[in-house]
Amino acid sequence: MKLSSHFDLSEFTVSQTAARLGFDNTPDAKALAELQRTAEMLEKVRTVLGGRPIIISSGYRAPKVNAAVGGSSNSAHIWGGAADFTCPGFGTPLAICRELSTYAEMLDFDQLIHEFGAWVHIGRAPAPRRQLLVIDSGGARAVEAF
Repeated sequence: MKLSSHFDLSEFTVSQTAARLGFDNTPDAKALAELQRTAEMLEKVRTVLGGRPIIISSGYRAPKVNAAVGGSSNSAHIWGGAADFTCPGFGTPLAICRELSTYAEMLDFDQLIHEFGAWVHIGRAPAPRRQLLVIDSGGARAVEAF
C-alpha cells in the first residue's frame, strides 16, 4: 500500500524484531492515518535532500515491538509519528541532520535526532517543539545546532 509518492507501508512496518519474536506489527486505522502524515513529511525530507532515496530502518512499532527494542514508552513510533532513516546518497546521518535542521519551519518536526552516529530520527507531534537532539553512549542531549 502506497502512503505517498515514494513510500510504501511495508517500509514503515518491517521489523526484524517483530519477525523474530512473532509479534504482529500491523498498524490500526488511526496509526495508518498518522503514517500517511509521516510519509508526507518524509517526502519533504527527500526533497530537501535533493530527491535522493531514503532508507527507513524503523517506522511504526506496535507497543510490544517497541518494548522489545527498548523504545521509550511514549515513543512517536508507537502511534506512527516517527521514522528512523538514512540517505546514503546524500551523506552521513550528521550531514543529513545539519541540512534538515536548516529547514525546521518547513518540515515542522517535533524532534530531529542524530542517533548513535548511525541514523536520523525525525518525529512529528501535534505541537512540534523542533528539538535538535543527539543520542550516543552518553545518553540524550539537546543541541542548538548539529
